[in-house]
Amino acid sequence: MSFTGKYELQSQENFEAFMRALGLPEDQIQKGKDIKSVSEIVQDGKKFKVTVTTGSKVLKNEFTVGEECELELLNGEKAKALVQMEGDNKLVAQVKGMKSVTELNGDILTHTMTLGDLTIKRVSKRI
Repeated sequence: MSFTGKYELQSQENFEAFMRALGLPEDQIQKGKDIKSVSEIVQDGKKFKVTVTTGSKVLKNEFTVGEECELELLNGEKAKALVQMEGDNKLVAQVKGMKSVTELNGDILTHTMTLGDLTIKRVSKRI
């Protein structure tokens, strides 16, 4: 299954609490909570390019499954990570004590991040 495509955010749970835990300023959290972000994923075998556009903010990450990489986090910080593939539709990464799981089911992309006892769930649909 290929992740390649554009996905528009449909819903998110626990956005504000999760962003506060990451240390984002309150004004950025309030601006970002109602903006529909668009994620563009290009997959070439085990290589991925992910671009997330939220308003004027663009977050770009490139990684190869199974190889250590540097990822930019939602708060702009960069951290080393290792992204693994589970089955043919799930990407799992551990980044700075946070677990990130991205799962593709048909046209629905679900991204769940867990930090301590806080979890954010973002559901996007292929456009």
